[in-house]
Amino acid sequence: MGEKKSISALVSGGEANAGPPLGPAMGPMGVNVLQVVNTINEKTKDFPGMKVPVKVEVDTETKKFTVEVGIPPTTALVAKEAGIPKGSGTSGRDYVGDLSMASAVKIAKMKIDGSYAKDLRGAVKEVLGSCVSMGVKVEGKPAKEAYADIAAGNHDALLENS
Repeated sequence: MGEKKSISALVSGGEANAGPPLGPAMGPMGVNVLQVVNTINEKTKDFPGMKVPVKVEVDTETKKFTVEVGIPPTTALVAKEAGIPKGSGTSGRDYVGDLSMASAVKIAKMKIDGSYAKDLRGAVKEVLGSCVSMGVKVEGKPAKEAYADIAAGNHDALLENS
């Protein structure tokens, strides 16, 4: 077994290339940079226009590599699902988007592995917290009200069947 070297970088989903930061860092390791870039793009194509954390590990002797892809930040996922470029600069006053509860659940499922939440309900509440700070409504209401709806059991079907 050769020595393993790893590189972590933030790349635009599906748009990594052999330029910085990846190319210059991997070139000296003797690995096929294009193969690495193609692997990264294949694994990040579901996150277009989003910054995605990736970690490339290279065995310097065999030149074999692995690519681990992280999940974009919750705020980036909320913006994508709500179809907005970014959150409101004045949350609580101005609302810039609306997220369906189904989308909130979808994001929560993507993030639950890296979350402190003990269950899907908790993870969805974390997503709603991001919505509050971004000025994004949930089901047409301020996210704090959607949060109360979850506590009241109004979305149990969605949370339990997923």
